[in-house]
Amino acid sequence: MEIILIILGVILALFVITFTIYFFNLDMKLIRKVYDLLGKHYDTMKRDKKL
Repeated sequence: MEIILIILGVILALFVITFTIYFFNLDMKLIRKVYDLLGKHYDTMKRDKKL
């Protein structure tokens, strides 16, 4: 019985975490920060050819 309660608690915790990420759109906010960092990196790279 104790194992079932632990499993249900873990499932409930995972649901709350994923719902929070979905509700506040945290995944896209993280990707936006990564995109900005990568943009800075690639904008300062030296180019061999000009387009």
